[in-house]
Amino acid sequence: MPKLTRADAEAALRNPLAFIADRWTPDPRTVRRAALAALVMSVVIVVTGGAVRLTGSGLGCPTWPTCTDDSLTTTRAMGFHGVIEFGNRMLTYVLCAAVGWAIIAARSQKPWRRGLTRLGWAQFWVVMGNAVLGGIVVLVGLNPYTVAAHFLLSTALIAIATVMWQRTREGDGAPRPLVGKAVQQLVWFLVAASVLLIAVGTVVTGAGPHAGDSSEVERIPIDWETVSKLHAVLAWIVVTLTFALWFVLKAVDAPKAPLARTRELFIVLLAQGAVGYVQYFTHLPEALVAAHMLGSTVMWIWVLRVLLSLRERPETGLDLPAPSAGVPVGTRA
Repeated sequence: MPKLTRADAEAALRNPLAFIADRWTPDPRTVRRAALAALVMSVVIVVTGGAVRLTGSGLGCPTWPTCTDDSLTTTRAMGFHGVIEFGNRMLTYVLCAAVGWAIIAARSQKPWRRGLTRLGWAQFWVVMGNAVLGGIVVLVGLNPYTVAAHFLLSTALIAIATVMWQRTREGDGAPRPLVGKAVQQLVWFLVAASVLLIAVGTVVTGAGPHAGDSSEVERIPIDWETVSKLHAVLAWIVVTLTFALWFVLKAVDAPKAPLARTRELFIVLLAQGAVGYVQYFTHLPEALVAAHMLGSTVMWIWVLRVLLSLRERPETGLDLPAPSAGVPVGTRA
């Protein structure tokens, strides 16, 4: 290992990412795996957050940022619920590590792809914002509107992570559409309907029986069964749009990638719909609700994959070299 001089140490302190990038060039496969790890952890944190809610552990740690007024961590007296809630908080650090690894790998790739690095930093700031929002959720006693916002921000994180993962497998050339404008518009309708479906799903959760804690918790004052029916109607709209898209892509002899992603999304939607109906008619058992939450994240990822499959981005020889160690990351477009 080369010896670090005082100048090296100062450079590392001044701009650690540039310091690492000057001494390490990751394989493109490493960058892809780092981006995928960040995406997987963004899904895991949603599912474990759902486990906190479904086990009634939302106030297992009754305050934030510490677990209790006197302890940073959970105590034995807090029991199972404290362990579940505190464990989910600790997973935030794992998520931060995954996102940090994605940022370092993207920053160190040669030539430096600024777009990838910006997507990594976008994930970091969303994670930080959602951590603060999660603390607010605890401090306001699991107010359902803040819980819904917490989930929607996690959905935004998944979207950014999905885009970054896709971009690691593409070049930096100008995007070239693979389908016509009519098909692109249909997909954007699908994306909008999916966003509305997810948003209404948070209302179902906020009004439904799983309040997140055994204590008296405020609920959204609306009949959850009525909202569940609206949620089901939106789900059928998404399924119908997906089937129509698949039919149109076949009719226009579209490239393989959009067809494959649309077919996969249709299968995901059918599985998600089956779980949704079974959980409704079996009065929302916790295991099925958790499976439905996981399915919602997978559905959202595949909707975005359909959108991203409508264009290709070739390699380009115009990538600019990384700046010198003295230029802070993110100061140049």
